[in-house]
Amino acid sequence: MKKIVFVILCLEGALLSFNVAAASALIPSIAGDFGVDQFITGKIIWLYMIPYGIAALAYGPLVRIFDAKKIELICFALFSLANLGAGLARSLGELYAARFFMGIFGASVIPLILILISHAADEKNRGKLVGLFFGSTFAASLIGLFLSGILPWRAIFFIPSIAGFCVLIGMYFFLPSFKPVRSGTVVRYSSALRDRRIISVFSYIFLISFFYHGIQQWLGVYFSEVCGLKQVAISMLITLTSLSGIFGEAVGGWLSDISGRIKTVEAGIALMIISIFSIVAFKLPVSLLALVMIVWGIGWTFNHVGLTTILTDLPKEFVNEAASLNSGVRFIAGGAGALLSGIFMQKNFNLGFMMFGWGLILLAVMARKYLSVAFSSTSEVGRLRG
Repeated sequence: MKKIVFVILCLEGALLSFNVAAASALIPSIAGDFGVDQFITGKIIWLYMIPYGIAALAYGPLVRIFDAKKIELICFALFSLANLGAGLARSLGELYAARFFMGIFGASVIPLILILISHAADEKNRGKLVGLFFGSTFAASLIGLFLSGILPWRAIFFIPSIAGFCVLIGMYFFLPSFKPVRSGTVVRYSSALRDRRIISVFSYIFLISFFYHGIQQWLGVYFSEVCGLKQVAISMLITLTSLSGIFGEAVGGWLSDISGRIKTVEAGIALMIISIFSIVAFKLPVSLLALVMIVWGIGWTFNHVGLTTILTDLPKEFVNEAASLNSGVRFIAGGAGALLSGIFMQKNFNLGFMMFGWGLILLAVMARKYLSVAFSSTSEVGRLRG
């Protein structure tokens, strides 16, 4: 893969991620601007995530039919327009609609990069490329979160819109055509979902995404309503999850190649459990909340990069479906987690955090079982375990 192509794809991922994390931090400000309840405003989270997850399922198979470059140009242009619409929204309903379309068209980016890494990179370097790509997305998320604390909330949507149209120029001139190779069945989900390796790894991905986003997407409201923090402090705390995520993605990718995919995932979920129960068990000052957010961010990204690298190791006939399922399952599960946890968080934040924290503990107990059977041969299992 040429460096310029990888850089352009990283820029796409960065703009896609710029306001994903910031959205949860901005809920108090948006609610105040439109004069509505914060939990009603919180719908902007799952109205983005669930459509994103459903749309992502289409992009892997579409690459077998159409030139991936054309797909990306169209989708990224519409994604940039949707960001513009969000920034110009005159009502919460218009913002809901813009977030919906941001999810639909933004979902094309991640499947494409995973397909390219799987085909263009050798096994020993895939973890590093995956780590670098997602490191760039976390860096952009960090910048978006930081700016959300000092700029009006509308600017957090205007920035990726304007930058997106600029990146489109580079995509048009430098992104090569990825001509479809029509061999066999175009859509292979039925075959993929009959494979126990696929079922095992995506069952784990669904559950970890459900529990993570069930907690993560309401942290901004928790910091506002329970801790009484202002927008700047809220944004800075959630920024730390992305700041630590840059480190976590890069180091996690390296650990996945050196120590094994499963060990990296297990270390990540352990850090997540420690973080959430620290919030539940103690009334922490802002300084210690900051430390907890750093550990939480590292834990999630160790999980993320370890699992994503496992996907690039799957059989080539399933790579396109696996790449789409990765985004689809993560975002559908994340949106469902945010939607369901919101019901409990409205009643009592500690109750919601406890329930989802115990879910993480049960998942940690089952993690090795889930992921060890993801690969059928003894040699592959040994390499994954490290």
